[in-house]
Amino acid sequence: MALTGLDIFKLLPKTNCKKCGYLTCLAFAMALANGKSSVDACPELSAEARETLSSAAEPPIRSVNIGSGEKIVKVGGETELFRHDKRFNHPVAIAVAVNDNEDVEAKIDKINSLSFERVGQHYEVDMVALMNTSGDAAVFKEAAVKAAAGTDKNFILVTRDTLAMEAALQVLGPRKPLLYAADGDNYAEMTELAKAHGCALAVRAGDLHALAELTAKVIALGYRELVLDPGAQDSSRILADLTQLRRLAVRKKFRPFAYPVITFTTKEDPAEEMMQIASATAKYADIIVVRTDRAEYLLPALTLRENIYADPQKPVAVEPGLYAVGDAGEHSPVYCTTNFSLTYFLVEGEVSATRIPSYILSVDTNGTSVLTAYADNKFTAETIARAMEEYGLEQKVGHKNIVIPGAVAVLKGKLEEESGWNVIVGPREASGIQKFAKLHFS
Repeated sequence: MALTGLDIFKLLPKTNCKKCGYLTCLAFAMALANGKSSVDACPELSAEARETLSSAAEPPIRSVNIGSGEKIVKVGGETELFRHDKRFNHPVAIAVAVNDNEDVEAKIDKINSLSFERVGQHYEVDMVALMNTSGDAAVFKEAAVKAAAGTDKNFILVTRDTLAMEAALQVLGPRKPLLYAADGDNYAEMTELAKAHGCALAVRAGDLHALAELTAKVIALGYRELVLDPGAQDSSRILADLTQLRRLAVRKKFRPFAYPVITFTTKEDPAEEMMQIASATAKYADIIVVRTDRAEYLLPALTLRENIYADPQKPVAVEPGLYAVGDAGEHSPVYCTTNFSLTYFLVEGEVSATRIPSYILSVDTNGTSVLTAYADNKFTAETIARAMEEYGLEQKVGHKNIVIPGAVAVLKGKLEEESGWNVIVGPREASGIQKFAKLHFS
C-alpha cells in the first residue's frame, strides 16, 4: 500500500468504535497498511476517504483476467521489482501463435499436446494467439471456428482490422479473448469492441511515450481492462522497455503503465527465440506470444517460468510420508530420501526404472535436499527414525533393511542404534540406483 499507517489514520473517523474489529482507529490503520485488513472493515469511513484508501490499496500493476471457465488466465497484480523482496504472483502466460492461413486444426492439435509432468507439477501452454496473417476477415473467422472447436485453451485475437476482429468475436466472444491491439488509428473502435464483449484489450504503440499517451486516451473512454505492448522488436529494446515499464509502475506509481505487459518473440531460430523467452520471463512480461511449438524448447521455458514464479522463501516439496512404487509388499526394499520435490522425483524415477516394487520413505526436511538438510540437522538419524515410526514402516515390510543416500553414509551407525534396523548405504546419486538395486535386490 502506498500510504503509511499514519497517513491512513489521518483519513479515519478516529472514533475508536471497534466496529472494524480493532480496539482503536490507529490499530486498524496499522493493520490496513500491512495488508492485514481491508477498507470495507470500517463502516464509518466517509465516501471521500474510502475512495482515497481504495485507490491507494490497489497493487502497482492491475490484475487482468483473460478467458473464461476453469482455465481463466490471470495476469498482472505484481507488486515487486525483485522476487526475493517478496514474490511474483501470476506466472507469465505463454501463448503459441497460429496463423489463420495455415493448417489451423493441425497446429491446434500440436499445441494441445504440449503438456508436461515434471517433479510432480503439470506444465502446459496457456493460450493460443490466433493471427490474422491473411488480412482477410472471412479467413480469420473461419480459423476462429476451427480453433474454437479444437481446444479449450484461452485465446488472443491478433489483428488491427476492426472488421476482422468483430468477425472473430462472433465465434470466440463468449470465451473472452484478449483483443490485440488498439493503436493510434483504431483505439476508439477497439475499445468499443472490448467493452461490448467484456474482453481485455491490448494497447500497442511504437515507444513508451506514445504508449503512455495512447493508454490515457483509452482510459478516458472508460475502459481499464488493459494489457500494454511497447512495440519493440529488437531483443535488447524489448528488455529495456519491459524493465522501464515495471520500474515506472512499481517505483513511481505511474498509473498509465499500471497494467500487465505483452510481448512477441521475433527470432526465427528457436534457440535465439528461447533467449528472448527467458529474458522476457525474467524481466518482466506477463504474456509472451511465441512462434515455436516444439516441446524441446517449450519445456525448458515453462520450467524456467515455474522456478521464477515459485515462492523463494518456500522450497517446492512433496508431502512427507511412505510411498509405494509399483506393487510394493512386505518383501520390497525401502529407500530413504528427503521431501524436496526434485530429489524425491529423481529417486522415484530411478526406483521405478528398476522394475522392483519398492517403498520410498520421504522425510520432512522442509523441502530441502539431502546434503542441505543434513547440514541443517533436518536429515539426521533421529528424524529418519521418527519418520520410520510415524509412517508405520515396520507394519509395511517383513524385514528390517533401509537404504540411505550414499552422501550421508555417516548416519549409518547412529541410525542403526536409533531404529534397530540394518542400514544399507546406497549410491551417492539417484542415477546409481538401478545398478545398486540389480546388485542387492534382484
